[in-house]
Amino acid sequence: MSWSDLGAGFALFLIFEGLMPFLSPAGWRQTLHRIAGMRDGQLRFIGLGSILAGLLLLLIVRG
Repeated sequence: MSWSDLGAGFALFLIFEGLMPFLSPAGWRQTLHRIAGMRDGQLRFIGLGSILAGLLLLLIVRG
């Protein structure tokens, strides 16, 4: 993996993170309010699921 791969990955992350507030600001705000009301355990579970999904996708893409 090179620095340009890392930069491209970060750029894609920023693009995807910006889609929801750009396309649906009200929906994004509602989602943030719901997330703020979750317990720590729920947030950790969502974080773990996201990490595992990202690792699986990386393994599939990179072989």
